[in-house]
Amino acid sequence: MSNKFAICGADIGVGPSRLVGQALIVENGNIVDVCGTSDIPTDLPKTQLQGGTLCPGLIDLQVNGGGGVLFNSDPSIGTIEKICQAHKQLGTCRVLVTLISSAPATTSAAIAAAISATEQNVAGFLGLHLEGPHLSPEKKGAHSDKVLRAMTQVDLEELCSAKEKLTYLMVTVAPEMVTNKQIKTLAAAGIVVSLGHSNTSYTNAADAYRHGARCATHLYNAMSPLNHREPGMVGAALSIDDVYAGLIADGVHVDAAAIQ
Repeated sequence: MSNKFAICGADIGVGPSRLVGQALIVENGNIVDVCGTSDIPTDLPKTQLQGGTLCPGLIDLQVNGGGGVLFNSDPSIGTIEKICQAHKQLGTCRVLVTLISSAPATTSAAIAAAISATEQNVAGFLGLHLEGPHLSPEKKGAHSDKVLRAMTQVDLEELCSAKEKLTYLMVTVAPEMVTNKQIKTLAAAGIVVSLGHSNTSYTNAADAYRHGARCATHLYNAMSPLNHREPGMVGAALSIDDVYAGLIADGVHVDAAAIQ
């Protein structure tokens, strides 16, 4: 099959707008042009769609379940497959399947399942997100404080070893439960370190970002809030360059004004 082809026969979604009577030109897996359907080169292969709207597939970095299953309940490759398939039907084409704070044996099982899913190229599986167990009991949210704990050298080595076999590995940690040296080691191994479930200060959060953390997990929720005298975790995430943040934008977890 040619590495260059056209996709036509559907409207093209661009933000809130729609392009009608246009085609996408794809080359080597990348969109390289948009042109009128009448302007498609005659020698270019076509993929003809039957109406509808062609939109970019979404990527979700925090997916706990889908299709009637939860990863925590059964951390297996079968569960990963069901979750990925369920989210694909809703327009999310790639997911980080997420395990919330668990006992060491469950975490190890989740890592093993994620490695198997990577090796078997499970459709839609981007990688693994471990949300905990190195989180603050003060901001535990839905996590059980029975399994929350500080990161040990054994934990650190297991995570770094796992990343060698995973395309993407994201870990959510609280600065109170890890050291900046551990954050630096995780980041150097290619692991995406996100801060969350923490009651830490702005200064400590900023230090963690300087040592390699890159994200904030579900901004506003389960973290020290923005205060005019103590900006907290929220202030750090919003004011420091090159920091990204997830957001539960359902209008319930976070008010629309705060989302804006």
